[in-house]
Amino acid sequence: LEMIPEYIARKHNPALISFLDPRLEPILDQSFGVIVYQDDVMLIAIHLAGYCWLEADKLRKAMGKKIPAEMKKQKETFIQGAIKNGLTLKKAEDIFELIAPFAGYGFNKAHASCYATIAFRTAYLKAHFPVEFMTALLTAESRGSTGPQKNEKISIAVAECKRLKIDVLGPNVNRSEQDFSIEDNKVRFGLSAVKNVGSAAITTILEGREKGEFTGI
Repeated sequence: LEMIPEYIARKHNPALISFLDPRLEPILDQSFGVIVYQDDVMLIAIHLAGYCWLEADKLRKAMGKKIPAEMKKQKETFIQGAIKNGLTLKKAEDIFELIAPFAGYGFNKAHASCYATIAFRTAYLKAHFPVEFMTALLTAESRGSTGPQKNEKISIAVAECKRLKIDVLGPNVNRSEQDFSIEDNKVRFGLSAVKNVGSAAITTILEGREKGEFTGI
């Protein structure tokens, strides 16, 4: 994540793109010379430090588990292998230092691709079908958690509705469904998101409504 500013700068100015070793170019050409994915780390270990695929996967796991002792061991193995493959000690250490931040957080290219696809599709839906999108989001948040966390997430989503100038109608015993719903191009609060209203009570309310609207307590 801390490499994002550098990634953006290189994307807009190709003159900034550089590689510590020519063998890095085919591995990092799509990301402008910046290490972005776990795949990059594994390929660098294989092509520059002589790892086999199994050893490279062990390096990936060591980073994922963030075990300092294992990372220290991997650093020694990587540097020794890189020197055998023609790198100087300084350059081998520099390349490992580029890899080391992945012990904090990094994921593979396929994972990133899926996230990007979901992000694009949800952004499209929110832009073109905002009422439907926010209704679905509110329903998902009301189902996905409980207690204060649930209330906070619903509050954030309601605030986003206001920002988008989407009216959120309060819970209504004669109008609300179990989940959030759409009513006259507005979002109607769902009964299941009302504190202390359980599924049995909601079922009773919905069945009672079939006989006609409630007119009193």
